[in-house]
Amino acid sequence: MITLSGVFGLDIETYSSAPLPKCGVYRYCDAPDFELLLFSYAFDNEPVQTIDLASGEPLPQEVISALEDPGIIKVAYNAQFERVCLSRYLGRWLDPRQWRCTMVMAAYLTLPGRLADAAVALGTTEKKMEEGKDLIRYFSVPCKPTKTNGGRTRNLPTDAPEKWAVYRQYNAQDVETERAIRKALEKYPLPEQEWEMYALDQQINDRGVRVDKKLVKNAIAVDAVFAQAAYQRAKELTGLENPGSVNQLKAWLADQDMPMDSLARKIVQEKAAQTDGIVAELLNLRLELSKTSVKKYEAMARCVCRDGRVHGLLQFYGANRTGRWAGRLVQAQNLPQNHLPDLDLAREIVKNGDEELLDTLYASVPGTLSELIRTAFIPKDGYRFLVADFSAIEARVLAWLANEEWVLEEFRGKGKIYEATASRMFHIPQESIVKGNPNYEYRQKGKQATLSCGYGGGVGALKAMGAKMPEEEMQPLVDAWRAANPNIVAFWSALDRAARTVIRKKTSARVGKVTLYWQDDKMFMRLPSGRNLCYQSPHFTENRFGNDAIGYYAPNAAGQMVVQETFGGKLAENATQAIARDILAHALLTLEKNGYPVIFHVHDEAVIEKPTGQGSLEEACRLMAIAPNWAEELPLRADGYECMYYRKD
Repeated sequence: MITLSGVFGLDIETYSSAPLPKCGVYRYCDAPDFELLLFSYAFDNEPVQTIDLASGEPLPQEVISALEDPGIIKVAYNAQFERVCLSRYLGRWLDPRQWRCTMVMAAYLTLPGRLADAAVALGTTEKKMEEGKDLIRYFSVPCKPTKTNGGRTRNLPTDAPEKWAVYRQYNAQDVETERAIRKALEKYPLPEQEWEMYALDQQINDRGVRVDKKLVKNAIAVDAVFAQAAYQRAKELTGLENPGSVNQLKAWLADQDMPMDSLARKIVQEKAAQTDGIVAELLNLRLELSKTSVKKYEAMARCVCRDGRVHGLLQFYGANRTGRWAGRLVQAQNLPQNHLPDLDLAREIVKNGDEELLDTLYASVPGTLSELIRTAFIPKDGYRFLVADFSAIEARVLAWLANEEWVLEEFRGKGKIYEATASRMFHIPQESIVKGNPNYEYRQKGKQATLSCGYGGGVGALKAMGAKMPEEEMQPLVDAWRAANPNIVAFWSALDRAARTVIRKKTSARVGKVTLYWQDDKMFMRLPSGRNLCYQSPHFTENRFGNDAIGYYAPNAAGQMVVQETFGGKLAENATQAIARDILAHALLTLEKNGYPVIFHVHDEAVIEKPTGQGSLEEACRLMAIAPNWAEELPLRADGYECMYYRKD
């Protein structure tokens, strides 16, 4: 076990022409002009030292030795940036097992992701210098050539010595601020298995996934041809100078007796179905243009490194309360699904850049391009993908937490949870819910209820999940599901009561397999895995209905701590999703230890790159379904498929 004693805190400033927010750290430091400018560090509580590499100071040997010494723990805020950049600088990958990330420690306590915001939230005396953003823009990114700056495209220390001196101070101050944050967080340590998982996460990001660059390039080109043709057709139909202008298009539609306050996709769909002629053609054309999804292709092209792979697709602890992963860069977590029966043919047509043939064979060029996005991820030569996916993981975990035994028994047996749910809800034999039988229609209702109602959701949840049924049928469906799952409903209530007791009395309360407890103005939920979920400064508040509610503080998109509300069903959702995440983490570690290297994962699905003829899909699925020792009685199952490009089976 490695502890945070004897740590090596560090922070760096760098230069690269690659835009970091858009391309990620791997592509950023893969740029030919990448350069390390400043390196500030401190051993334990010693004073911070700064190495000015941009001015010719060498990196001391003691620093290089510390970076490679497995007995010294390297700590930084967003440590991935430092580790990847320093790996590039040194010409060898630094072992992520030797690193700790203060940003992850902050996320564990539901604190903001940015260093400055985390320092404010914690109330540390050490703060991030406000001048930093301007200095980064001046020294760390290219500048526009002007007469004033002599036509240079980059600012060097010699161009502004006074600013450079402040930049040095800024770099050193970040080490002080990170250290203050670390000390404030050390009393809330992550379980050691989380750091093991962090190391594997970094290894997965280091591996990256290969991109079919020809497919990506030609998909972007095909879309451009289609978009131009569509734009010209829109001009012909409307006579407008710019039919892409919302205001011009609204005015034209009003002239055609089709006034529209909004051109949102759903509204355009409704109006297109209500008319015909040139108006219908124009509206359908706009719908087609809105389908085009080349932004992800463009992200791949922007982020791919010289090794032909995209790295850094996953953010560890991206969801800072449940600890689930978040997607980055290409956003692999929300790729469009594919339903084309002939993906091979469509891929080849796009790779050949034959927009005319694509338009002839397929109803929608943009739609086809969208369905092919997944297929741009390919294995390296001589390898194939094994894709293994947990079956109904959240439904399994929720039933396990709530002791809904009939659900667990179904998962131990046939595993047809939608049919089993429909059977209990509508009191019909499960054996009759098969294709060809009139009762098969109930399967969809069982599915909709299972996916929508597990966390206290009602009619609103059904609508949000896209339930296709008359509204008058929705509440009876909710009621039927709750009647069929009494232990889950009781679990919501028990969690709500326990949370209120803990907040009111500053005590602890156990609800089945989870424990809620109070510590330092925080409520924690202890999971069976040993991990905690944190609710900052919980209190009682009034919800939008005027009822008593539980409030707590969590960061918004701007990094400010704001009040959010929770209740029993939401607490159940947090617990379920967090445990499902922990099970996935255990599965990833199991696959790794058994020679099945994961290159990325999406929700509950692991994508493995394995040499042709080695390993098997069956073995990968078996390994994935091995429950951790803290959940041995939880029935797990994984299914999957092999492929030569990523897709949805």
